[in-house]
Amino acid sequence: MLEATNLFFTRAADHLELPDKLRTVLLTPRRVVRVEIVTESDEGELMHHLGYRVQHNTIRGPMKGGLRFHPSMDEDHAASLASLMTWKTAVVDIPYGGAKGGINCDPSKLSDQELYRITTRFVELMKEVIGPTIDIPAPDVNTNAQIMGWIMDEYTKFYGFNPAVVTGKPVDLFGSLGREEATGRGVMYSLEEYLKNDGRKLSDVSVAIQGFGNVGSNAARLIAEQGGRIVAVSDISGGIANDQGIDIPALLDWIGEHRVVEGFPGADAIDGAAVLTCKADVLIPAALEDAITVDNASQIQAEVVVEAANGPTTPEAHDLLHQRGITVIPDILANAGGVTVSYFEWSQNIQQFRWELERVNRELEVIMRRAYGSVAQLAADDGLDMRTAAFVLAIKRVARAAASRQNVRHLLPTGLLE
Repeated sequence: MLEATNLFFTRAADHLELPDKLRTVLLTPRRVVRVEIVTESDEGELMHHLGYRVQHNTIRGPMKGGLRFHPSMDEDHAASLASLMTWKTAVVDIPYGGAKGGINCDPSKLSDQELYRITTRFVELMKEVIGPTIDIPAPDVNTNAQIMGWIMDEYTKFYGFNPAVVTGKPVDLFGSLGREEATGRGVMYSLEEYLKNDGRKLSDVSVAIQGFGNVGSNAARLIAEQGGRIVAVSDISGGIANDQGIDIPALLDWIGEHRVVEGFPGADAIDGAAVLTCKADVLIPAALEDAITVDNASQIQAEVVVEAANGPTTPEAHDLLHQRGITVIPDILANAGGVTVSYFEWSQNIQQFRWELERVNRELEVIMRRAYGSVAQLAADDGLDMRTAAFVLAIKRVARAAASRQNVRHLLPTGLLE
């Protein structure tokens, strides 16, 4: 995955004619931390896990990025996702750098007490390198508001009251209204902006969503509320489809009781992988990375792919989609709603003042629509695809900030400073 992220960066850097030394500076993480987490199981057995935090860049502010609890979590994943966070925060122009991390555990196989012990031990080992003005974690795959609350509580034991150390917390524990649905809402705004170019609305399109966790389910609900027709969804249990449109509120009720989409009576069962290639105007990959590859990109029928997940499309698949005339709204733009509202939460914690939900959603909408417009305009002006344009915009902002802070202006091409 890191190789793919660096390739996308390199394409944008080539367009900007960045010198090699500056590329190295912008690609190299500031700090990489790996910790050994030894805890007890409920049965008194020793459990061993590895925790990671890759802190990529601080040029534009303290570092920001999620914590992923997944068996495949390793340093390579963390480094790639940390780099993406640097560019993502720059695309939406919020004052952060990028970081990412997690633990190579499977929460589905752990009790709440076991997960609590692993999480708090991780914080104890990482406490010196995170903080409200250093690095602010947030939820990612298999982590949630409850885990963020544990992180805040454990950090407080060492440094006193510091709710701004982590975002995505429960609303009752200094979290922000609107944070839970923020990534899905940002996906919706990105799709709306794309459709505006042709004078269309969400009610004019059919949508397939791969992945029905927090991001996918909220995107489905919000798009359906605006009249969009959700024709297929999938999760770990498989996929379901209904050409006439899936009743999303009924599906959410079903999942609340059964936890998976499998067996939902209001749609036909299909293979989970088939959701990516089913007939739909819009495809939203909202699961893990590398979902769209050269093996399935040629079968995708959607006119636009909105990347709700991080890194869901391989470089080779991206090129194939581009050749086929399929627009890809990249992850560093489309799914930036989550980090944007995390920024709002962090700001509220520092101010010790809570925003109303209406303000959160209004501010998010302004930032997402403005970011989409900036990327789309750059893509049109320079003849770039949306992903390359997003990276170009992000690199420009980071490089200009670096030039303003450090004596590196002589390394920057003249055009980058204009």
